[in-house]
Amino acid sequence: MTRSKKLFKRHPCRCCLLVFVSFLIFASSVYADWKGDWDKSVQAAKKEGRLNLYVGRYGTEPFLNEFRKEFPEIKIVSVNGTGNQLATRVLAELRAGNVAADIYSGGANTNYNLLYKGKALDSIKSTLILPEVVDESNWFAGKHAYGDPEDKHIYIYIANPSSSGLYYNTRLVNAREFKSHWDLLNPKWKGKMASQDPTSTGLGATVIFFYYHPELGPEFVRKLFGAMDMTYSRDRRQITDWLAQGKFAICLGCRDGLKAKAQGLPVDEMDAADWKEGISITTGGGSMSFIKGAPHPNAAKVFVNWLLSRKGQIALQKYTDLYGDPPPNSRRIDIPKDMLPPESRLVKGRKYLDVSRPEWQDMTPIFNLIKEAIKK
Repeated sequence: MTRSKKLFKRHPCRCCLLVFVSFLIFASSVYADWKGDWDKSVQAAKKEGRLNLYVGRYGTEPFLNEFRKEFPEIKIVSVNGTGNQLATRVLAELRAGNVAADIYSGGANTNYNLLYKGKALDSIKSTLILPEVVDESNWFAGKHAYGDPEDKHIYIYIANPSSSGLYYNTRLVNAREFKSHWDLLNPKWKGKMASQDPTSTGLGATVIFFYYHPELGPEFVRKLFGAMDMTYSRDRRQITDWLAQGKFAICLGCRDGLKAKAQGLPVDEMDAADWKEGISITTGGGSMSFIKGAPHPNAAKVFVNWLLSRKGQIALQKYTDLYGDPPPNSRRIDIPKDMLPPESRLVKGRKYLDVSRPEWQDMTPIFNLIKEAIKK
């Protein structure tokens, strides 16, 4: 019998007390570590007094005001735009040696294909401090989701069920006719479809779903973009106007579609949740990165931790985005979801494909296939 076992046999209460005291010392040490780091970061952020946030669809003022209430000393200056616009600006500023952005928040595809590949990012993983944020059990699938192969540069905080961004003119299309994505290839829709430019990252999650879905794949992508005589535009408002006017019957990526519907125009989103192939789980513009050489690194660190905290993610779920789409579904699973509309919630037993997997973020093979299909 070892000495420790003999000691426990003779003095069990004393040993238990010793273990408990050791645990308290360890716990207090861990608490002191993160608490000290957090307090130091907050004080430094207040001295910096500013955060430059380059943000896409979730940069609404009501949402950002929630942060301002908690940290009034940190002035948020938000720059809005599409993912491509913002990422191109970040890269231009980086090359000019005049970095202005602290945080980029937008689509994971843009984050990866432009900013990560452009070597514009520092580790966002290293900015995580709050225990409730660091604890992976609080997140969907029991882990943090990153959109880069190193699992540290692109943090994904949204898990939206998405019907692949398909919209239709309600006077020209009977949505009940569609039971599968393959129904989009019906010859009667040839020449009657418009799409956001599929060779830009704005349609990234949609074409990733098409390309990697085991029941769709490259063959579907080739036929959709190569045989249906689509019309393309990078102007989302323009293609939505075309759809509402009846110039086209179906539109891929008409993100102003719900706004048009709210205005009484004959536009609606196709609900593909019960289609044969199911639907995707997308980031919906909900990924975040830390820009290399950020001028306000401590303010960025405070914002990242606030956004990923319970308070931040609950606030995120309260507001619509800049396009007027419903509030997003946070990847945090320890917060209430009853404020979300039914279409924003994940439904147990439904068929989903999570397109945020890092190995799928390189869109080069997809873009090459689409360009080849369009050319032919």
